[in-house]
Amino acid sequence: MSTSEPPTWPHCGQGADPSPDLVGCRGMRVPGHTTCLAHLTDTDRLTYLTGLAPGDDLDHRGTTFTPTLLGELLNALRDPISTDPLIGHAWFDSATFVGPAHFDWAIFTGDARFGSATFTGDACFGSASFTGSAGFGSVTFGGDVLFGSARFTGSAGFSSAAFGGDAFFDSATFGRDARFGSATFTGDAHFHDSTFGGFARFHSASFQGTSGFGASTFTRHARFDRVVFSGNAEFHTAAFIQEGRFEFAAFGHEARFDRALFGGNAEFHAAIFNKEACFESATFEGDARFGSVTFKSDARFGSVTCKGSARFGSATFEKADLFGPLVCAGQIVLSGAMFSGPVTLSFAARHLECRRTRWAATAEIRLRYATVNFAHAVFEYPLTIAAEPEQFVLDDNSELSEAALASGTDPGVRLSSLRGVDAAHLVLADIDLSGCLFTGTVHLDQLRLEGACTFDTVPTSVGWRRWRPVRFTERRVLAEESHWRASQPGAVRGWNVAVLGAGSVGPLQLAPVYRALRKAFEDGKHEPGAADFYYGEMEMRRHADDIPRSERVLLTMYWALSGYGLRASRAVVWLGAAMFFTIFLLMAFGLAQDTPKQTATGTVPTGGGRVTFEIDKDNPRNPTGDRFTGERFEKSLNVTLNSVVFRSSGQDLTTAGSYIEMTTRLTEPVLLGLAVLAVRNRVKR
Repeated sequence: MSTSEPPTWPHCGQGADPSPDLVGCRGMRVPGHTTCLAHLTDTDRLTYLTGLAPGDDLDHRGTTFTPTLLGELLNALRDPISTDPLIGHAWFDSATFVGPAHFDWAIFTGDARFGSATFTGDACFGSASFTGSAGFGSVTFGGDVLFGSARFTGSAGFSSAAFGGDAFFDSATFGRDARFGSATFTGDAHFHDSTFGGFARFHSASFQGTSGFGASTFTRHARFDRVVFSGNAEFHTAAFIQEGRFEFAAFGHEARFDRALFGGNAEFHAAIFNKEACFESATFEGDARFGSVTFKSDARFGSVTCKGSARFGSATFEKADLFGPLVCAGQIVLSGAMFSGPVTLSFAARHLECRRTRWAATAEIRLRYATVNFAHAVFEYPLTIAAEPEQFVLDDNSELSEAALASGTDPGVRLSSLRGVDAAHLVLADIDLSGCLFTGTVHLDQLRLEGACTFDTVPTSVGWRRWRPVRFTERRVLAEESHWRASQPGAVRGWNVAVLGAGSVGPLQLAPVYRALRKAFEDGKHEPGAADFYYGEMEMRRHADDIPRSERVLLTMYWALSGYGLRASRAVVWLGAAMFFTIFLLMAFGLAQDTPKQTATGTVPTGGGRVTFEIDKDNPRNPTGDRFTGERFEKSLNVTLNSVVFRSSGQDLTTAGSYIEMTTRLTEPVLLGLAVLAVRNRVKR
């Protein structure tokens, strides 16, 4: 009965007084003989070969085979119907095959073991079938290796094998694990259209020529960790049904993964791409992980679809001029990444993380759907973050499909944080800033806002603070102010409390932020927008803890009378109230009862001469009787209107009326000026 375990290994060099030509030969003794197959006499060899039948086991470990001897051995095992060599268990460990070795169409019904064997010429296993395990560990292939269309039903082990020529595994089928760990491919390695049904392990392998895995299928995990691809690495249209791992891999020339499918996670952590890395039209069903990867040339990710997250944390892009457009249903992580040259990034994604990302040249980030965290990003050249209004257009003028993103979602772009950023060279276009954290941003006054950049607003509904109604005049506010107001005791409902990371920022920190943004709006000739931030600055000053009480009182009065010179309606209401009160006081106390009459008095000298008259006027008398008449209202209105424009009406007033007029000539023109100032601040350009 055949067994997969080989017998002991008595070789023909063992025994007493071997002949000189047997010294050093480690060939397995042929059963019933004292020498290996290569050293049998012609008669004994013919007898042995004649006694073989298709499907028999072979044990020729350490034996040296010439093409003729191998041909005779395989001919003895050919199936009479199919004419294919039919072999049971085969042990060829440490065997040497001189010249070409042809195992084409051979069928190994048991285990096939060639561990540490040496093929000095071509090794041909085309269309061979391995039912059991196939062991080629540490084999040395001096010439080309042909396993095209071979079928490995069991596991296939090529660990530490050395392929001196080209290796052809095109259309091969690996039913179980395929182990090529630490293997060396000196020539080209062809695995096109191959199928790996089990684990594909190529960790620490070395491909010095072109490695071709195009259209191959990896059903389970494919591991290419620490693999060195000195030539082109071709994985175009390959399918990684489960995880594909290329951690710490080094790609010396082009790496082509265009139209590849990654059914699970794709791991490229710390890989190095020395030439172009092409992932055009690739699909990632899981996460695409490129953390700490180095792209020394172009990184082509156009038309890529990632249904998980795309992680490029701490990656280095030395020459990439175009990154995307790609669609990501999860988040794109660029935190800690480095872009050394000018680049345009185009993403349609849920989230974009750019914490501590560095740009050493000009850059443009065009986005759809994304919420961007830009905290502590570093750039010394102009950088633009812009919302793309329409779907991205590819080179063939077709639109990039956004099917991976849920339909009906707002394609707008939101910025969540600019903390720690030097905004001197930053341009934002059509970005939603309603939830953005600005505290800690440097040179915020030099920030450029283009297009329709929107901010959060105050609650629009009327709220109640204890017993009195509270209504906020519409204006732009920062997310941190919303969070601070919502955290105060007795806060009015409607302020946004879901501001992640807002922390304990208060008025003292927010006042300079509003001041800087006001200047940015003024430099952009957007005076109405600047007015909103001036209002916010004054509000934060009024509520800050570091101002004297007297200043807080003045600011409160300024706020109450005119909304810091920005609320014309408030100043007009106060002016109207002051005028009404003035009219009431004048009618009640200020106007005299009657118009005082002038009298002329003088003395006529005796005998004639010059007469001297003294003209006097009666003092106005306080009103009595009905004081609120139409005539008195008209006179009071005349006095009040003249006071508003800082003029004297010329009316005869009582002493109280004179003081009332002086007071109104001081206060009411101020209120009128505040109303005019507020209108001016809202309409000027």
